[in-house]
Amino acid sequence: MLITFEGLDFCGKSTQVQLLENYFKKQNKKIIVIREPGGTQISEKIRKILLDRNHSEMKDETEVLLFSASRAQLVREVILPALKENYFVISDRFHDSSIAYQSFGRELNFDFVVQLQKFAIGEAIPAITFFIDIPVEEVAKRMSKVKHIELDRIETSRLDFYERVRKGYLYLAENEKRIKLIDGTLSIEEIHMQIISEIEKQLERN
Repeated sequence: MLITFEGLDFCGKSTQVQLLENYFKKQNKKIIVIREPGGTQISEKIRKILLDRNHSEMKDETEVLLFSASRAQLVREVILPALKENYFVISDRFHDSSIAYQSFGRELNFDFVVQLQKFAIGEAIPAITFFIDIPVEEVAKRMSKVKHIELDRIETSRLDFYERVRKGYLYLAENEKRIKLIDGTLSIEEIHMQIISEIEKQLERN
């Protein structure tokens, strides 16, 4: 099963990825955890280009193509082989990120971005996606508390960009049954328990 986590930066999804990984390990499940962009030698090199703050001249069209290239490599080198071996694959971000960030956030053509993602992921369609939703004001608040962390190129975007990205995620959550919207202002434990509950329901259906 491919399980993906989505949300604005600083929504807490990476913490939930780690908690879910621990949950599966305690059950002795075969599991692989990946992040996007990245996860392969080629994809990690693309990640460095994408997130480098010195690359402020990067065009939006270049950005969406690079994200998709990284994703296409990850799908075919890691995700699909792992799924064939009956692994649980947990991905910190996946193709919904490009629709939210590049189509809604960067205001690139929606139909083009959607079709590009279908091409990039091929058969690697998530069984379930958790969108951890927080208000944009909460993003700003959490950013201000982590002054020891250098923000990457995308994290330095303006708040109106994040407002558009959030609208994108909310649109996807309304139109995709696999996407489960979770209130990211709840406690870490409450969010984790909701995630486990949804995964157990999904496993029962399978």
